[in-house]
Amino acid sequence: MKFSIFSLLLITGMSVSLSCFAQKEMPLYPGKIPNSTSAANEETTVKGVVRNVSKPTLSVFLPEAGTANGASVIICPGGGYGVLVIEREGFEVARAFNKMGITAFVLKYRLPSDKTLEDKSIGPLQDAQQAIKTVRERAREWKLDVSKIGIMGFSAGGHLASTAGTHFSDPLIENKSGTSLRPDFMILIYPVISFLDAQGHKGSRANLIGQSPTEEKIKYFSSELQVQQSTPPTFLTHAGDDTVVPVPNSLMFYEALNKNKIPADLHLYSKGEHGYLKTPTFDVWFGQCLNWMKTNQFIP
Repeated sequence: MKFSIFSLLLITGMSVSLSCFAQKEMPLYPGKIPNSTSAANEETTVKGVVRNVSKPTLSVFLPEAGTANGASVIICPGGGYGVLVIEREGFEVARAFNKMGITAFVLKYRLPSDKTLEDKSIGPLQDAQQAIKTVRERAREWKLDVSKIGIMGFSAGGHLASTAGTHFSDPLIENKSGTSLRPDFMILIYPVISFLDAQGHKGSRANLIGQSPTEEKIKYFSSELQVQQSTPPTFLTHAGDDTVVPVPNSLMFYEALNKNKIPADLHLYSKGEHGYLKTPTFDVWFGQCLNWMKTNQFIP
């Protein structure tokens, strides 16, 4: 088979491009998945949206060789605890972090289901804790700074990230080594925060803790009520015209952080609705996120 010079250059260019952002998907748990039933795997992915996740994975995105700065972010896509918008709120963001020398991990967490989970309310949080544990324990392998491991979430993924950042002292997974499950920082993008009737996102709440949850569970999963002085520094952004997840979710969480003297940034936009599909542009809010990471010395 003969190759033209153009063909060889094209192949070489593709190889370089792929090597810049090495991606590897691996099972989240090395053995048996905790809190899971024996139900069949019915996962499907259509146009970057995943449904019926019962086997969680972690996709590793490594920056180009020689560019890594030691910081890392575990990304939790959103989708109301009903689906995962894994391409736009996962893989695309991971690649953007890689360009800045930041190692990224996209968490495909289990979606709450009475069919696949013994207790659907804790399945996603177990997966977030396991992801933090995995990244921290394998930090040397991935050349990471163990003091710069963050968690990021969009919408319901923001709720998951915020619960991981407020319930790290309540381990729901096996952790014989006593590895810290506390993320070093949180990045919450138009997040679901509260499950209270006034401001909570009812769809996410129903999917995670059911239609008739106890008052105790509602409070446990309302992150604005769980902030303590040990809660990690946080970056928040939200739009005032968000009618899906009202902006008070971020406002209440910021107020709780501020009350506890936790370093936090809150960036609000008058327009953006839910999902930032048109405005603000990715470069705008992501640029502010990177600036916050620099200000707080998570990246150079």
